[in-house]
Amino acid sequence: MIMKILLLLVLSMVVVAQEAAAQEVQCDRERAAMVESIRAYARRSHASVLGQQGLSERVLEAMGRTKRHLFIPERSCAIAYADRPASIGHGQTISQPFIVALMTELAGVTPDHVVLEVGTGSGYQAAVLAHLARKVCTIEIVPSLAEAAARTLKELAYDNVGVRHGDGYAGWPECGPFDGIVVTAALGEVPPPLIEQLKVGGRLVMPVGSAYASQQLTVVEKVAPDKTTTRAVAPVRFVPFTRSKD
Repeated sequence: MIMKILLLLVLSMVVVAQEAAAQEVQCDRERAAMVESIRAYARRSHASVLGQQGLSERVLEAMGRTKRHLFIPERSCAIAYADRPASIGHGQTISQPFIVALMTELAGVTPDHVVLEVGTGSGYQAAVLAHLARKVCTIEIVPSLAEAAARTLKELAYDNVGVRHGDGYAGWPECGPFDGIVVTAALGEVPPPLIEQLKVGGRLVMPVGSAYASQQLTVVEKVAPDKTTTRAVAPVRFVPFTRSKD
């Protein structure tokens, strides 16, 4: 009887392992299809921003290596690799994959860069950036999201990412200065502390505008210690930038 129970347990474990392996294969396929869709859409619809070459291969490779389904509550491949935002709870979302790729491209991240992300969410954008930068510092104002993102990033061995709970408006001075800053929530102005923490030659990418009106994905480049240039790239729709009440 005991041997029969043990055999059933082993068979059950084998079935579970096979199902998990099959899901990973399906996720790999859907992620690869997502990358190709992003590549095609960038060339077709954003040539004026990105040029005829579209998104760089480095960014597309980072998107292909980042398992988005592990950064959403459902862990569903069908939901994760569709090119649309995904809910992560607390009234927050992670951006559609194309927007993640576009913001990453516009930030101009290179392997020696230190990058700040404001609005960690589930940690997905930070993970994409981690494939491209030397170090990523990311801030999240919702405590439970910050804790969950830190746990996920640690489990997936993103050792070059640091997560902090706090109000991202003030940036993270101890972690900077930064070669690039990516803000994943909309605000009517670019926070001055973020500009201060940006290195000369660095870029800040964020949606600028009201939560209830049009927003523009905006690139700010610091060309001198006291001078920046700003350009609007595309209309977007992001969740509002949340501030601390303290």
